[in-house]
Formats: sequence, C-alpha cells, structure tokens
Amino acid sequence: MMSREQNDQLSRVGPGTPMGGLLRRYWAPFLLASEIPEPDCPPVRAKLMGESLICFRDSKGRIGLIDEFCAHRGVSLWFAQNEECGLRCPYHGWLFDETGACVERPMENSPTAEIKQKLKGYPVQELGGLVFAYMGPLPAPAVPRWDLLVWPNAIRQIAINVIDCNWLQCQENTGDPTHSAYVHGHLFDYVLEKRGELNQRSGDRLHTMHQRKRVGIGIREIYAQQTEHGFRKGIRYSKALGADSDKDQEHSTVIFPFYTQTGKTGAPRSEYQIRVPIDDTHTYHICYQCYAAPPGVEAPKQDIVPYYVPPTHDEKGEPILDYVLAQDAIVWVAQGPIVDRTTEMLGRTDIPIVVLRRQLEEQIKRVEQGLEPMNFFRESPAIIYPTGSPPDYSRPETLNKHGFRKYYHKGFANDDADRYGPLIERVKDLHRAIEAFEIDRSAKSEKHDKEPA
Repeated sequence: MMSREQNDQLSRVGPGTPMGGLLRRYWAPFLLASEIPEPDCPPVRAKLMGESLICFRDSKGRIGLIDEFCAHRGVSLWFAQNEECGLRCPYHGWLFDETGACVERPMENSPTAEIKQKLKGYPVQELGGLVFAYMGPLPAPAVPRWDLLVWPNAIRQIAINVIDCNWLQCQENTGDPTHSAYVHGHLFDYVLEKRGELNQRSGDRLHTMHQRKRVGIGIREIYAQQTEHGFRKGIRYSKALGADSDKDQEHSTVIFPFYTQTGKTGAPRSEYQIRVPIDDTHTYHICYQCYAAPPGVEAPKQDIVPYYVPPTHDEKGEPILDYVLAQDAIVWVAQGPIVDRTTEMLGRTDIPIVVLRRQLEEQIKRVEQGLEPMNFFRESPAIIYPTGSPPDYSRPETLNKHGFRKYYHKGFANDDADRYGPLIERVKDLHRAIEAFEIDRSAKSEKHDKEPA
C-alpha cells in the first residue's frame, strides 16, 4: 500500500515537485508541427506540466515557447500579433522574441535604452511531426531519435486526446498486461452484444476481442525485466493451466518516462502511446501511429504528418466503447482525477506496475542527487531501438508475426482509433500491397524449395 506522500510524489508535476523535476529533464511532445504550419501563423496555447505557455512560429520559421502572459500588464499573448520575428502584445505593443526576451517597448524607452524584461522561455525542437519542449536545466540534452519517429519507408498519423486524469494513471496502464482480458475482451464482448453487433464485428478468430480474452487463460506468472530504455514485461503461460501451450507472451514495451510502444519496429502497424502531463489532473495523450513497408514495397510519400482527435463519447455524451483506446481512456478517467493509491490492493498481476513506480522513484532520486536520469542523451544516435534491434526482413517470420494489425484492409481497423484517422484508406492500401508481397514471396519460396538441387 502506498502512502499519501508517495502518491503525491509520483502524481504532482508542477514546478518544484519531485516528479515535475524529473519529467522536466526530458523533451516532452506538447504540440503537432501541423498546428503551427508556417511563419507568422496564429499562436497556439499550450499548457505543460502546470505551466501556461504560448507557442508560435516566427517570421524566420523559428519556434518559440514562452510564458502565455505579457510581462507588462498580464494580457494573454494568445491575442498577440505574430510579426517581426516575435509576438506583439495587443494591449501596448510590447514585442517578445522566440526566447521570451522583450525586444521592443513602444512609448516606454529611447532607441538606445536597454530592455531587461523577459518572459520565461523554453527550447523547442521538431521531429517526426511532433513539437518537443525541454523545461529543465540548461544545457538541454539531445532529442532522442526513437525508431518510429524516424523509420524510413513508412507513413504516419497522430491521434491526440486530452484525458481528464493524472498522467500516471494512463502510463500505469502500459504496466498492466492482464487488463486486456477484461477491458478489451469481456467488456468488448458485452458492448457488441448489447448493440447487436457481436456476430458482425467479431466473427473472425483474429478479432482483437477473442485475442484479448485469451490473455487471461492459463497464466502461470507475470514477468517484468528492466531494459536499457525502460522495461519489458509479459505473461508466462502454462498448458496445464489451460493455455494452448507453454509460452512467454510479451506485452508492449515501456520507454521511460512516458512512452509505451506497441508493435515492433518496421511492422505494418506500430505505435507509441505518449502520456504528457498538462497539469496534475489532465493528460495530453498522443498515439503516434507508424505504418511501415518492408523492402520490396514502397510506402506512399508524405510531406506532413496529419493528426486527428478520436472521439471517446458520442453525440449524446455516452462513452464510445467499441475500440481499444476509448476502452482504455474510460477506465483511466473512472479512477478519478488522481487515483487514491493508499486504498489499492495489488495482486500478482500488478508486478510490472510496481516495477514502473520503482523506476520513477529511483530516477527522482538520481535527479535530486544531481545525476542524469535514464534516457537522458547528451548525444542521440541516428536511431534508437527501444525494443532491441531493427527488424531482419530476410527472415519470413518477420512479416508473419504481426497479427490482426497487418490486416486493416480486412476490417480490423474498426477495433482501433486508427479508423478515425485521415490516412486510414491509404493505410489499407499499404496493407493490401504488403499482403500481396507476402503471398508472392511465399509462392517463390515454395517453388524454389521444389526445384531439384
């Protein structure tokens, strides 16, 4: 059982808090590049770890992230004019550049007078269609080039949601492999049956509902092992306990501090889920969806990574519960704005959650001791593989092991947030091309095997 002090330490993210101090050591994605597409476009409000900020792209294309409110009389710079390489406050015309420095105060000083006023400002970088901020002590580390952000021969789209609960409730979900059996299995079954869609939506044995139900059958134990970039975890199954075989089944990979990766690098569909704190009771949730093609198949060209907001409630305000992300979101929010962990009763299936919390506590201590935390890169490699290593396409099983998420063209996109995405038809076309490539390669392999030596 966790004490209230421990719960606050892991949950509170504002300036001066232990968790806030840790998370500010990382580049946090807080905006989409397509939201500030060109120089001098309108500024965008951004709240990040309890701080109210404004983001803009200036006349030279530089991105600024500065305090939302003018240093003069506190007017929101969301109303500012984006001009002359800065934001000009509409009240008295003070001009602030991308660092937050005041570079002009009309009616206040002579041309030669020094201007000392400065707003708080943070370094910003773009990568993979996302805009990242670093809010910690300078000099800033390198932006990690995680594989899905830079993987070639792929198309991408980004789903964003504001989740009305603390960030850690969302992130702990990734340390919970067994929740799938009920949230994405039995609950899915119940919802489809109530709507009269059970046979129509779940007739294929590959349907996520059937796969997720099987997660809960034959569990011998849960495992969690720390890795270089976070931890891996999963379930060990026993045939004697009802599983179809004795096996280890790995769950999504945790990338410290607020990423999780589902699917492998280079897969026809893989995803980062990124849980960035807006404040203590709201989370900026990003599903960064990457659809990669193997050598021999060319993915469509893409200049801009589009985004969308998958709905979690219908027009009547009722929760939508027939796709995976919405099912997750409803149980995160159902725990309350900040879950009271002082009353929880953990079991054997919660081992990965304990590992996640310990990692957070250990890295908080490192920061408090003046040490660099996990995944703090002074220099980033050209590409970082959090799941281990790049795919080996020379092995047929590389393409054969991706399950239903390589069959979006056969209806399986209906079970994921991707169904709402602007690129879903292009993704289906890509999956058709990959399937045709697999069939052709398999036929050639069989023909080769039958030929006399």
